[in-house]
Amino acid sequence: MEFFYSTELAVPISQITLLLVFSTLALLFGRVKLALIINYVFTLYWGYGFNREQLMGSGIEKIDYFTLFYFGFGLLTVILALIGFMIHDD
Repeated sequence: MEFFYSTELAVPISQITLLLVFSTLALLFGRVKLALIINYVFTLYWGYGFNREQLMGSGIEKIDYFTLFYFGFGLLTVILALIGFMIHDD
């Protein structure tokens, strides 16, 4: 549990601004599902793409199978949500 209290993640203000612009535009056009996907993808990127080196160090050998499984599950969730949103559009 100490890991969660001691870890600091940095997110550039330009990416936060981009997230707010995309989410706001999607919500203004009534695309709530799209706004949810945008927020989920940004969170997945910030957690695993942008801050990977800070969390796990450099090098692919530091990545264990659980991390790959968890990231793969996150990508699968995005793909299935996009398919579901395309098939069932309210």
